[in-house]
Amino acid sequence: MNYYAFDPADIWSLGLLDFIDPAPTWFASAKCRGNTSDFYPERGQSAAAAKVICAGCPVRQDCLDYAIAKRETRGIWGGLAPVERRRHRLG
Repeated sequence: MNYYAFDPADIWSLGLLDFIDPAPTWFASAKCRGNTSDFYPERGQSAAAAKVICAGCPVRQDCLDYAIAKRETRGIWGGLAPVERRRHRLG
């Protein structure tokens, strides 16, 4: 069964690659690589594990800057939850 309205390979042929945001270069150095479960907790779950990982991450500020610039609305980025990033951006 095809879940797409078009063949995903058409992304290249239609010239849509310019609209795909590749992983930022700093992401290769992020301590969270390969660990998505801690960084996307369900509502009511603690984000403490993700924040501990972020605290020792060499690219924490790059990550936070990226999330704020992209207005990420989900997950822990740069050690901050969405509400905390919103306050940081507005503050």
